[in-house]
Amino acid sequence: MIKANYWIALQSIVYKECNRFLRIWVQTLVPPAITMTLYFVVFGSLIGRRVGEVDGFEYVEFMMPGLIMLSVINNAYSNVSSSFFSAKFQRNIEELLVAPVPTWVIVWGYVLGGVLRAVLVGAIVTAVALFFVDIQIHNFWVIVTTLLLTAILFALGGLINAVYAKTFDDISIVPTFILSPLTYLGGVFFSVSMLPGFWQHVSQANPIIYMVNAFRYGFLGITDINLTVAYSILIGLTLVLFTTATMLIKKGVGIRH
Repeated sequence: MIKANYWIALQSIVYKECNRFLRIWVQTLVPPAITMTLYFVVFGSLIGRRVGEVDGFEYVEFMMPGLIMLSVINNAYSNVSSSFFSAKFQRNIEELLVAPVPTWVIVWGYVLGGVLRAVLVGAIVTAVALFFVDIQIHNFWVIVTTLLLTAILFALGGLINAVYAKTFDDISIVPTFILSPLTYLGGVFFSVSMLPGFWQHVSQANPIIYMVNAFRYGFLGITDINLTVAYSILIGLTLVLFTTATMLIKKGVGIRH
């Protein structure tokens, strides 16, 4: 059982994180909706007509789960990285470090804030998708578990990025040079089966391929990868990043000078 003071601390951090992104909702919730609407219009309605069907589905239907996952990944990552670095920059992270709560409570507080923003943005993008495609659900639990595990994973990644970041510019390095390429090459806009044999094997080194395909299976019932492998990678990476983030903050890496 979680001690009462631990529970209060966790609730307080999550409340602070939610209040932070809801207070500036025009900057945090509206832009993803506009961006994804443009994706649906340009790639789905215009280019999709020329592409035709992919794996038996219209291109806009095939692309839809990937776009939702794209928004979840970006928002989970950016929310935690910017929030934790701001706490470092303003020196109020020190108040948490001296509080009588374990490090894992601090980690989960920030992560859950990022997850809630990611889920909210994912719901908004799903609502936008309703204007372009009739959404069907093949397996609801696969959708929920994949979305939550992916949001937790990238929230942890954002936290680790913020721990090492020394300036605000350092926060954008990983999303720009690592996260964006992996995401756009992660099967959002194409099926792995469309690639030549060699590149199909290369693409399997991209973890986002597994997340997008598992999520797409939840909606459409099609996938290019084995779901057991996808869940194993998601859970394994989440445990590794959680352990790493907890250890870094406990040691004060990037925080104590």
